[in-house]
Amino acid sequence: MNQALHPDQALFEGERSVPPLAAVDHYAGTEKLMLKSLDLQAERGGDFDVTLDLEDGAPAGRERQHAELVVELLRGPRNRHRAAGVRVHDAGHAHWRRDIDAVVRGAGQVVAHVTLPKALAARQVAEMVTYLQHACAEAGVARVIPVHVLIETHGALQDAFRIAALPWVRTLEFGLMDFVSAHHGAIPEEAMRSPGQFEHALVRRAKVEIAAAALAHGLVPVHNVTVDLETPGAAHADALRARRELGYLRMWSIHPAQVAPILEAFAPGAGDIAQASAILLAGRAAHWAPIRHAGTLHDRASFRFHWQVLQRARRAGRPLPPEAAAAFFARG
Repeated sequence: MNQALHPDQALFEGERSVPPLAAVDHYAGTEKLMLKSLDLQAERGGDFDVTLDLEDGAPAGRERQHAELVVELLRGPRNRHRAAGVRVHDAGHAHWRRDIDAVVRGAGQVVAHVTLPKALAARQVAEMVTYLQHACAEAGVARVIPVHVLIETHGALQDAFRIAALPWVRTLEFGLMDFVSAHHGAIPEEAMRSPGQFEHALVRRAKVEIAAAALAHGLVPVHNVTVDLETPGAAHADALRARRELGYLRMWSIHPAQVAPILEAFAPGAGDIAQASAILLAGRAAHWAPIRHAGTLHDRASFRFHWQVLQRARRAGRPLPPEAAAAFFARG
C-alpha cells in the first residue's frame, strides 16, 4: 500500500465515515437574532454552524415573508462562511413545501443544510427528502443539500435506523422538549433539564438509540439544547455528558453565550491530539499495517478512531502537531 495514502482512502474502503461537522449548531429565528448569530459566526471564524428557523421563527400568517428574509440572509454578505442552514416547517404544516421551494430556488447553492422537524415516521421523512430532491432538480441545483432530521416523536424514534438510511440525511437530532411532551405526563417535567434528562430511563433510552442509529449509518448524532440559561456552566456540563456518556458529536445552542462552552466540551484535549497524531503518523509509516505504540497494539480500528480525533480537533480550531498537519491536512 502506498505510504502516502490518506486515512480517508486507507482506513474506510467504501464505508461511510462520519463527517467532521462543527460541534455547535446555533439556532436563531427572529431577524435580530439571525443577524447577531451570523455576525458572531463571522467574528469567530466560522467555528460553529447556524440554523435560521422558518418553523418557530416565522410569525403566523407571515411564513412567506419570513422565508424570503432567510433567503436574503443566506445569499447576503453576512453569510460569510456559507455555514448557515434552515429549519423548515414540519410535514403537517401547510407551508413546508413552500419553505423548501423558497430556499432551494433562492439559495440552493449556498444553504448549508435543511432541517426537518417533528417527523412521525421514516416514510414521512422520505417524502420530504424526495420533495427536496425534486425541488433541486427543477431549480437546476446539482449539489446534494444535507438533510438534518429531528427525532422527537414516538414514530420517528421507532424508525430511527430507517431514517438514518435515507439518502441526503447527514444528522439525527434529538428534540427533547417535544419528546417529553409526547409522553402525556408520563415523563416528569424535570426530565427536560439536567440532571433529569440524562437519568430518566425513557429519555436516556431515546438518546442512546438516536446516537446508535446515526453512527451506524455514518451520520452525526446531535444533542438537544440546554434550556437552563442562568446556571453558569450548564451548557458545558450537558455537552460533556452528551459526548462522554452517550456518543454525541454535536449539540444545539440557543444563546450566544452557549457557543464557546459547548465547543470547548466537544473538542479533543491536547493530550488526545498528540497521541492521535503520533499513532497515525506511525501507522502511515507502516503502510497502515498494525503497529505497536507505547506498548499498545494499534490496527485499522484504532487508526479510524484516532483519525476522527484529529478531524474533530481541526474542525474545532485546535492546533495540530506540524508533522501531522502537513501529512494529513495539506492536500491540494
